[in-house]
Amino acid sequence: MTALRKTSIALLTDAAPFVIRAERASDVLAREALLDACFGANRQARTCQRLRDGRAPAEGLALSALRQGRLVGTLRLWHVSAGGRRALVLGPLAVDPSCRHLGVGGALMKQALAAAKARGHGAVILLGDEPYYARFGFSAAKTGDLSLPGPFEHDRLLGLELRDGALDGAGGMIVPTGAIVLKTRAARAKTALRPVPHAA
Repeated sequence: MTALRKTSIALLTDAAPFVIRAERASDVLAREALLDACFGANRQARTCQRLRDGRAPAEGLALSALRQGRLVGTLRLWHVSAGGRRALVLGPLAVDPSCRHLGVGGALMKQALAAAKARGHGAVILLGDEPYYARFGFSAAKTGDLSLPGPFEHDRLLGLELRDGALDGAGGMIVPTGAIVLKTRAARAKTALRPVPHAA
């Protein structure tokens, strides 16, 4: 009989008083509120959102950070085809401003990348600032021939190979390939709360 191995994804130390765990359905409203606070009301119009709309995050690669029972960070990875090569897109990464000094963002990144590698994924792509993401190994070295479905700053399209050669020769449009999901009850409720513009 083989004992089941339990992988812990908790991080709780004196230096970082928070816990990282798999995202739960009960996190949805708090996650959406955090994303709105961090990225503003127009976040749904961003180019990378086209890769997430109507799709489920990659299995086991949606993480939440909690401090004293409150959601203070979120990060998700999504299945895409990067010019015909299977990859993941990272984002959004959001951390409550009151907790940014605790290293929540870095811990979420390290945990997500380790989990993606352990699950056999070959590459991760994101749209972000290279000075921040370079410390995790991201660069624009192999993303120059890739495009996104909308406007974007090309020097901010970064990649990380979790397996050597996973992005060799990658070129063309990055398109979503993750499982299609129906709109959740929470998302429908949130949409219903938005004010409807009136005709002048």
